[in-house]
Amino acid sequence: MNNEISQKVLNKLKKLSKKKVNESDELNLLNIDSLDFAELLIELEEEYKISISDEELLNLKTVKDVVDIIQIKMKQLHQN
Repeated sequence: MNNEISQKVLNKLKKLSKKKVNESDELNLLNIDSLDFAELLIELEEEYKISISDEELLNLKTVKDVVDIIQIKMKQLHQN
C-alpha cells in the first residue's frame, strides 16, 4: 500500500511539473501552479476518502510529506 500511494503521488506530481520527481523533492521547487496542486490534493482526498486540514497542508514541504500525510490519514481511518 505504501509503495502504491508513493507511486501515485509521484506520477501525479510528475505530470504537473513535467519533470522527474523524487520523494525528497521540495514541493515549492516543482513549479506546480497552486491551483493545480490544490486540485491534486482534492483528487487524492477523494480517492483515499481522507480529509487534510488547512493546518496539515501548511506543513507539507516535500513530496514525502504528501505521501506520509495520506498514509497517516488512511491508518486513522482504518482504526476507527
